[in-house]
Order: sequence, then C-alpha cells, then structure tokens
Amino acid sequence: MRLRADRVRVRVPATSANLGPGFDAMGVALALHDEVEVRAVAAPGVTVVVEGEGAGAVPGDERHLVVRAIRTALDHVGAPQAGLTLTCRNAIPHGRGLGSSAAAVVAGIVAARGLISEPEALDDATVLVLATQLEGHPDNAAPAILGGATIAWTTPTGAVGATQVEVHPDVAPVVMIPPTHLSTKAARGVLPEQVPFVDAARQAGRSALLVQALGRRPDLLLDATVDLLHQEYRRAVMPDSLALVDALRRRGVAAVVSGAGPTVLALARRLPDEPGGPDVAGDPGTDADAAIDEAFGGVLGGWVIRRLPVDPAGVRLAVGDHPIG
Repeated sequence: MRLRADRVRVRVPATSANLGPGFDAMGVALALHDEVEVRAVAAPGVTVVVEGEGAGAVPGDERHLVVRAIRTALDHVGAPQAGLTLTCRNAIPHGRGLGSSAAAVVAGIVAARGLISEPEALDDATVLVLATQLEGHPDNAAPAILGGATIAWTTPTGAVGATQVEVHPDVAPVVMIPPTHLSTKAARGVLPEQVPFVDAARQAGRSALLVQALGRRPDLLLDATVDLLHQEYRRAVMPDSLALVDALRRRGVAAVVSGAGPTVLALARRLPDEPGGPDVAGDPGTDADAAIDEAFGGVLGGWVIRRLPVDPAGVRLAVGDHPIG
C-alpha cells in the first residue's frame, strides 16, 4: 500500500450518545463540526495547529488523537508512515459529552483513507472497527461515520456493527452545554458493575420504543427516553445536569444526559410553521423552548443553549483541492 495524496481535509460532526436508554449503543450526529486538514510531508515528525476548542490544551505532537488515529489506520493497511502537518479547526466542545474524542479518531482514520492509494481498504466498516478499538465503544463513532441516528453493537468475538435508524423530520435536538468539563473516565467510574434485573428488562423496552419514537412517533419521545442504567448513578458527578434533566422532564421535555455528560440533550419537536408569525427568521422554534426558558429562569450561569439539527451525512472527506462534499 502506498500513499497517493499529500493533502486531505475532513469534516466530522459532533455526536450525542445513549439518548437515554440506548446506553453504549445509540447515538445521533449533530450539525456542529470539526475540520481537519492533513498534509503528508517528507520530513519526519509532527506539527499540529489547533484553532478553537482545545487550543493550547491538547497535545501538539504524536500524542494528538488525530495523529494517533492516522498512524493506527496507516499501520492497519500496511502503508508507510510519513511526517504530518495538521491544522485542526475545532467547534465541538471538549469534555462535554458531545463526542469530541470520537470526532478526532474518525477524522484521523478517514484522513488516512484519503492519503492511501486504495481507499477501499479503509471503508466505513473498517473505520468503525478501528475507531472502536481506539475509543473503547462504538456509540459515538457510528453516527460520526454514518450520520443520522445509529445503533451500534459488538459481538463476543470482537466484531463491531452499526446501522442507521430513521429520524422523523420533526425531531429537533437542543443541547444545553454547561461551563464545566467531565471526563468520560470519571463518568464511567461511578457506574455499578451490576444493575437490578427489573431495571435491565424495563430498559430494553424503552430502547425498542426509542427507535419507533425517533423515526415515526416523536410524540412518544418522553416515555422512550427514560433511563434506568446510568444517569441516576452519575448524579454525584454532574448534579446540575441531572437537576436540569429532572426539571425539563417534569415539564414534558424528552431531556437526557448527552453521552457521558455533562451536556444535556433535549429531543424536542419542531413547531409547525406559521406564516406571518412573530419569528422574522422563519424559525417557529421547538416545543421545548418555553420549558427550557422556564427551567433556567432567565439565568444561564455560563450554560450555552444551541439548537443543532441532525447531521444526516456523517464524516466527509476531500482530497487535494477538491471541496468537502
């Protein structure tokens, strides 16, 4: 396997995993993106420039997650390693449960796809396997690769799979991002090794219902996003986030912790268009807007609220001077 290109660019979306009951399995891609430009150079070594999120905080050498992912992918296909120059323009917040690490890993592996002479050797299925090896679980990597909402799974033999699930056009995600960070390791560290059988059984039903609610019956999202396996156990490490989830759910909003937190995700529903209405931008808003305003009481305290549509495309690659598709 040889290198065929010396410059590639990748755009990869933020993701929200779990979606309540779909722990370590379900996720959705959101329209907030990191962009990475990679140049393969003859001189050995690595240069990393980071703009936006993570600037001045993430490693600028071989330890950088995008670099590690590129190296892993090139080794996997037997391609030669090269010196690398990276420019990372990051919009996905770090340590907030919006898939920043999965975005970096997927971006690196897909960048390697663009560099090699046989890109089919790093098809989506292979990208998912490598990303899962680096991440430890596929729930963020799958929607980052495929776009939309996904279900991912692993087998006892180590195989990894993922499939897209339908998302109803009325589903309108809203994220509430706190000023605090929380590592995935810390959030996982408070989870029990075992849970009551009755909770696991109930969770299975809610996960199945969530597929139906996302694709065909968004009116069922509040019931479909009940979680019994992970959120309550994490209350001690993200009390403000769980208090917000509680406040929104009491008001009828399908709110959950996004991934390992501490961001809160509301799977709201888009309100119908009303010509001549008060919103001059033509955006009628969502059915969660009033409840979110009421829950915050006009005081955001450093939280950022953003409506992020579902990204249906997933990661995108451009080789050379071609535009990102």
